[in-house]
Amino acid sequence: MEELIQQALSSSNKISSNSLIEKITPVGGGCIHKAWCIQFQNDKRVFAKSNHIDNINMFKFERECLSILERFANKSYICVPKTLDLISFQNISILFLEWIDFKQSQQNLLGKGLALLHKSSSEWSPKKFGWEKEGFIGSSTQIRGWDSNWGEFFVNFRLRPQLIKAKAWGVIVDDYEDVLKYLSSYLNDHHPRISIVHGDLWSGNCGSTKNGLGSLYDPASYWADREVDISMTKLFGGFNREFYKGYEEIWPLDDFSSDRSEIYNLYHLLNHANIFGGFYKENSLTTLKNLRSRI
Repeated sequence: MEELIQQALSSSNKISSNSLIEKITPVGGGCIHKAWCIQFQNDKRVFAKSNHIDNINMFKFERECLSILERFANKSYICVPKTLDLISFQNISILFLEWIDFKQSQQNLLGKGLALLHKSSSEWSPKKFGWEKEGFIGSSTQIRGWDSNWGEFFVNFRLRPQLIKAKAWGVIVDDYEDVLKYLSSYLNDHHPRISIVHGDLWSGNCGSTKNGLGSLYDPASYWADREVDISMTKLFGGFNREFYKGYEEIWPLDDFSSDRSEIYNLYHLLNHANIFGGFYKENSLTTLKNLRSRI
């Protein structure tokens, strides 16, 4: 694989290093792609993600998401890695990104930066919720489409597709039509401002740079209620008080935002259940039961 990446790089005129490659080293990544650090002899480094060429659309989607996050990110608070190139070579696809050095740090700037991103993008939103092209959330498809009503969008383009996939492990979608109808109406009454969101904001998809800035990567973006990002930060943990304090200083959440977190996180629980199975199935069913009790 290292040889293939080196050969692919030789065909790129977008990654200017003025130096020969010293080594290509595997680095830790997610469960979908292989990840690499490309070290040049002049000490420049580049991050690369590789997969089979059939999965190049995942990288195209990631490139689009990173581009729009970078567009609205305040560079004094948030660092979004720049896409350097996307190459198809033989039977692999490779996404080359700017290398960012991370360290454990306080999360105040990450929280402030996320709030600023949500706030600035809301001023340039397309006035409807959704995304133009089919995307991905992990290895699952994230349905394309638009709707001017938030509740209808979230139910029909996020929850319902995951429930349909859950038929494979025994979920009967018709059994939850009453819940979906309630959630659609409930979220329609919320009337959130439309912001660009990261879309998959768990602690493994963000961090702090060696300069102390926040950083966002591995997104699954779309135009949505900003609370979907805040809700997911609470699903698996990893975000401290400084993060939420920083966010609230820029754009406070309303008093009922916590009531919506369980709804928004159902999307991720169902997706995890559909991909990984295990206890995510039980958690998804428990959440559906809890939401039904609100009706």
